[in-house]
Amino acid sequence: MIAYVTVGADDIAAAKRFYTAILPALGYRLREGPEGLSFALPVAPGQSVPLPDFYVKPTFDGRPATAGNGSMVAFEARDQQQVRTLHAAALTAGGTDDGPPGFRDAYGPTFYVCYLRDPQGNKIALFSSNPADPGRDG
Repeated sequence: MIAYVTVGADDIAAAKRFYTAILPALGYRLREGPEGLSFALPVAPGQSVPLPDFYVKPTFDGRPATAGNGSMVAFEARDQQQVRTLHAAALTAGGTDDGPPGFRDAYGPTFYVCYLRDPQGNKIALFSSNPADPGRDG
């Protein structure tokens, strides 16, 4: 099980604008500290901690942060409309489009996704496979 994911950022303020435009709508709560941004899902009483957490931090070695070639973090949205809404919010908050919301031929008939780059260049996907939404052929 993945416990947490960390992406590097040289400009924490820009990263905060981008990630707070999408992650709170997905249930994540932000905690800021001297080491950067920490996003976690809330813990219900009597429940174990939902994973993974998502961290945005300056690099440990002090060199410039770089986006990994082939690396991507995907977040699940509740439905296709939320994918579209969050895609637009992320663009307004300084992200760049890396694939507009829609179906992809390589994936199943209900997999609806968009791809973004955060201000540092990290690739982020927002997707929904909600069976209540129309499928690619519907």
